[in-house]
Amino acid sequence: MSAHLGDWRGRYRGAAICVVRPATTAEVSAVVRACAQAGVAMLPQGGNTSLCGAATPGPEGDTVLISLSRLRRLRAIDPENNTMTVEAGCVLQTLQEAAAQAGRLFPLSLAAEGSCQIGGNLSTNAGGVQVLRYGNTRDLTLGLEVVLPSGEIWDGLRALRKDNTGYDLKHLFIGAEGTLGIITAAVLKLFPLPRARATAWLAIASPALAVRLLGDLQARFGALLTACELVSDVALGLVCKHFPTAQAGFSASPWYLLVELSGGDDDSSRRQAFEAFLAEALESGTISDAVVAQSGEQAQRLWALREHIGEAQKIEGLSIKHDVSVPISRIPEFVERAGRELAQAFPDIRIVAFGHLGDGNLHYNQSQAAVGENAVFIAAQAAVNRIVYELVHELGGSISAEHGIGQLKREELLRYKSAVEMEMMRAIKRTLDPQGLMNPGKVL
Repeated sequence: MSAHLGDWRGRYRGAAICVVRPATTAEVSAVVRACAQAGVAMLPQGGNTSLCGAATPGPEGDTVLISLSRLRRLRAIDPENNTMTVEAGCVLQTLQEAAAQAGRLFPLSLAAEGSCQIGGNLSTNAGGVQVLRYGNTRDLTLGLEVVLPSGEIWDGLRALRKDNTGYDLKHLFIGAEGTLGIITAAVLKLFPLPRARATAWLAIASPALAVRLLGDLQARFGALLTACELVSDVALGLVCKHFPTAQAGFSASPWYLLVELSGGDDDSSRRQAFEAFLAEALESGTISDAVVAQSGEQAQRLWALREHIGEAQKIEGLSIKHDVSVPISRIPEFVERAGRELAQAFPDIRIVAFGHLGDGNLHYNQSQAAVGENAVFIAAQAAVNRIVYELVHELGGSISAEHGIGQLKREELLRYKSAVEMEMMRAIKRTLDPQGLMNPGKVL
């Protein structure tokens, strides 16, 4: 059971009565009915890559942990309808590969895609690097199959893009982190497989220039802009430190952008147009250097610099993590003010900032460079949170952009959600889970 009882970051560890591994929706239903009749709490778990403790049991040891890893059938692919019907335990990368084999794209992409499962992606409304073009997991979902806290099965596996027959119930369960029911299957949207891509790593002086460049890219290339990732020099430095083979081949800079265009068939013309745009940006001083991938392998190496940041931070040690969003136009102000206020309060702080510029989502993490001082710093998390979250709130942002609430931000939610919002959420919880047995202690 050990692997199921702790989280990926090593922050939470709990206990459970047992781990149950059903292989079908009917078996999930039977387990839930038994638990409901006995009044025993349940915790659904997918790939266990949660960053907020949503998939980790509490210390009480009175919970049945329901692993969905055996629900891994790809039930159907309909290329003409651009949909695939999959079970909750399917690993995200497996779905990407299955879609590609059918000549289609499933665009959800994140660093944990080799181990995270689609049920967890749905339960947290995962984002990733292509939200700019394709949206969050919620936007990629047409229908769900859910086992309710009573054990009843709701079959909402509709492959329709238009269905106005009452409340759109699937949205209650997407992003609910397993507190309202257990997602067992989903109908997901597919897209034409892009045959041409252009990928570049750009050196820039500031987030303000990054925002300006994003606007210029959107004006020039429109929907072809797939990703626009912001990376600080500190974040890149950790990757180069812990992954020697992932060395950067461009000039040092305070900030970087990883940009990708995709679509159409002609790689050469797309790259030429992209390179012409970058030449103009170099001439105007918007960027100071650029590396454009000349092959798929080179593009993968550029993406590896971005995707290894989370793992590099884990190797480096514990840090205080924030997954926040603000309006894109306010990102420069947030970075400047948050950095200044944190440095005043904690003079030796190290800030690792990176994220999805195209949708206003920053991963904004803090630690001390000296290992001996970090334990004391981590103990000051409440003070660090106040500085970061108060500024996020002031700028009209969110304290959780894509990682969810889980255990980590449950109390913070009370501070930043209105009383009306909290009561609406509690009312939904009471209606669907009157015994309060479904993933207790998370979100609410």
